[in-house]
Amino acid sequence: MGLLALAAVVLTACSDEPEAVYQTSADNRPTLTRYDATLEPSAAVAVLVPTSATRLEVTDFEQIRLTLGVPDVDSSSPEADQVAFLQAVDDSAALSPGLLRPSDGRLREEFGVGAADVAWEATWSGQGGDADAGWVIAFADDVPMDSVRRAVRAGVPPLQDAVVDAERHYVTSAEVVEPEASWGADPDLVALLGREGNATQVARGCAEPGDIYGEAAVSDLAPSPAAAVDALEPLDGYAVVMGSQLATVQLGPDRGDVFSRLRLADVLPRTEPEFGSVFSRGVADPSTGRLGYDLLRPPAGADLVRAGILPFAICAD
Repeated sequence: MGLLALAAVVLTACSDEPEAVYQTSADNRPTLTRYDATLEPSAAVAVLVPTSATRLEVTDFEQIRLTLGVPDVDSSSPEADQVAFLQAVDDSAALSPGLLRPSDGRLREEFGVGAADVAWEATWSGQGGDADAGWVIAFADDVPMDSVRRAVRAGVPPLQDAVVDAERHYVTSAEVVEPEASWGADPDLVALLGREGNATQVARGCAEPGDIYGEAAVSDLAPSPAAAVDALEPLDGYAVVMGSQLATVQLGPDRGDVFSRLRLADVLPRTEPEFGSVFSRGVADPSTGRLGYDLLRPPAGADLVRAGILPFAICAD
């Protein structure tokens, strides 16, 4: 009971903002049927992500600005302030350094917009390679989208051939899918979205143990780690939300294996970087299916998440 009480405290600290309000489907489970910029980025982007995608990564630069105490930095700020902000992004848990950063100088000089004008961005991928991959860059409300459109026409990487939605202030790598063909139509995925953080990864399915530890290490487990793996339930998807000091993992409600998943990093072979030196003091709540961690090294945490080195997410079989 003491551990559960601690879990409630830590998990509340990871998500102390009101939950986003979603559309409701006929069976009373949440779905998203239209783009809504008022939602947290991971939820707002859901209707733009095709069902073929298996992994979504979102970096919320507006939230990072707030975390750093520089909410007003943009492409009109002194260059030293912009450089300092972008360097600070590299020291955060951002899952992307910024898609526009390689072209930032040209964009600011020729078009009057730049990497510091991005509110958030999202990338997704799937098993079909480039056919299932894409991205969205959302700009701050005061960014002149005509300037972005001119940069697209000029073919400035990565904006060449992109689709501009000036009304909604975003640009995307592909034509927008119909809502019913997007992640927004999947209640199980929508339930994992919309939590505030500097960066969020959401994945369908689970992580193959052999991809993390190697097939040989997994096939010859000692009794204790083998028992921990045997106690796992199937996992259909998960979300990792990283802030400046805390990380929250959402596995779905009513899970009886959260404590087993929590201890996997301690009983399975070491990872590189070592998971426990990045995500520390883990706690769990079976009713919500959430895990909470102290995020000791945010950049290393982003590296582990991008690489899928997440012991708590391994497949049950």
